Amino acid sequence: MEDFFAKIVKAIEEDYEKLEWDILYPEVLSKEIMLPMSDGVGLKTYILYGKGVPEGSSLPVILQRSPYAHAMDMYLMHGRNLAQRGFIYVLQFCRGTEQSEGQWEPNVNERQDGLDTLNWLQNEPWVKNIGYWGNSYLALTGWCLADAVTSKVKGMYLGVYGTDRFTSAYSKGLFRHDVLTSWAMENAGFPVESDYLESCRFMPHYEVDECLWGQKIPWYRQWITATREADEYWQQGFWKMLKDIPSKVKIPLLITDAWYDHHLGSAIKSYETLGAEALENTTLVVGCWNHYSENCIEWDEPKNLQNSEVSAMAEWFRMLLMEEQTPERKVRTYIVGADEWKEYTAWPMPTKGYKTLYLNADANTDFEEAFLLSESPEASSSAEFIYDPQNPVPSLGGESMLHSINKVGSMYQPEPGFREDVLSFISGPVEEAFTIAEKMRVHLQVSTDCDDTAFTAKIMEVRKDGTSVNIRSSITTIAADNSGEAHVPGSIMEVCVDMWDIAWKVQKGSRIRVDISSSDFPQYSIHSNYAGVWSKQEKTRVAHQTVYCGGEYASYLEIPLLDE
Repeated sequence: MEDFFAKIVKAIEEDYEKLEWDILYPEVLSKEIMLPMSDGVGLKTYILYGKGVPEGSSLPVILQRSPYAHAMDMYLMHGRNLAQRGFIYVLQFCRGTEQSEGQWEPNVNERQDGLDTLNWLQNEPWVKNIGYWGNSYLALTGWCLADAVTSKVKGMYLGVYGTDRFTSAYSKGLFRHDVLTSWAMENAGFPVESDYLESCRFMPHYEVDECLWGQKIPWYRQWITATREADEYWQQGFWKMLKDIPSKVKIPLLITDAWYDHHLGSAIKSYETLGAEALENTTLVVGCWNHYSENCIEWDEPKNLQNSEVSAMAEWFRMLLMEEQTPERKVRTYIVGADEWKEYTAWPMPTKGYKTLYLNADANTDFEEAFLLSESPEASSSAEFIYDPQNPVPSLGGESMLHSINKVGSMYQPEPGFREDVLSFISGPVEEAFTIAEKMRVHLQVSTDCDDTAFTAKIMEVRKDGTSVNIRSSITTIAADNSGEAHVPGSIMEVCVDMWDIAWKVQKGSRIRVDISSSDFPQYSIHSNYAGVWSKQEKTRVAHQTVYCGGEYASYLEIPLLDE
């Protein structure tokens, strides 16, 4: 981890050096205070400013609130560079972290502590105006204030985070282990030395904290048992408040995320629910990198990725706070495969209909014939596989991972049919290039001999040289798509694997490939093949899965096309 952050700090320093800004204050001073909150708890707060600032003057302030003491070198790097360029940088550590007083409990204290901090800054004469800046948890500590800021707050830069926490935690009842289990282990409030994958596999998972990690973590237990969006946990308290905040925001925002960041789905929902006043002055940027702004396209070194957060942040705050200009509404998205950006005035991206490809199980097994057709086969066919939860398909190339950051993004994929529990369907060569926009969906007609199970889909582009690279993947369950009704084992039903948004240009001559299976671990929790809350299951069983194609049971891929 130390080497990882050292690499990030070095990259940040290089990005600041590229800024064509005058250094106004070569020497930077710092002050440390214990800022009292409204309940008397003191939070460690750092203030960095340029030496030589005229006495009695006021300057624009950039505020960050963080629980991550291990990233201190990175924060000081930002603070020093921003102070040299005429800002005052204020960093505050969340209660119970670094040297801040109080007990560390993620999320719940951030709104009041943040508002107390803004009220303090509002009344300080050296504060001209305020911009809030943060990524990931640091964006959470901004989002939870965004509807109640003081008058000096002119805008917020909020990256790789969204206010719909359920979307970041679950897909169709299955938990995003690689994001939230790993985060819980690293931020439990006490050292956790247990093996990560062993922890993800532990059954019943509800007891992993006490049995493997050393003590109960109530907030983690709430996460892993509230598996439905309608559950009370998500519909009250902090998470309900956070989800409702975008509709109440009035200040300009710069919302940034990436096609392969685990918060993308939630960030898009946050943008879509913004109030009209904020929307008119908000910029949405969706690039193609991972959670740490690194290129995650294994098969390409794009020239136009433009993933420097430093330049985007610094220029936006210079316009907003120093030049006091009001931003215009804008949406910028990166097109994977084209290595270009498109700019719009609204979201979602404009589309011009759908390309539909139908799964065909009645083809030879050496993949020389098309398994994906432009028209549904008249005759019915089916393909079967056995899903054993004790031998899950390992995650490789995905959009909802954090711990396994080296597996995030678009990566080279194994050969078709590389496992007996993975069904591969491949189209013929694409006659004309086209660009995918928005959410793809895979509709499957399936049966299983269990009362509940999972189905996954991974959509790929097979390039002319025969290599396959993933575009999108996701998962669903019988229970989620059956509206909570009891499922009769052996009966045929339709399930839908919903993907997150993407912008991707498929090249002429490429083929489309869809892999169907029942696991994607540790990106998602392993389905035990028993009905009920996943984290309460104590055992697993093997499931016999069937996918039906053609005739009255058409299974198909639905691809929305960008209107270019």
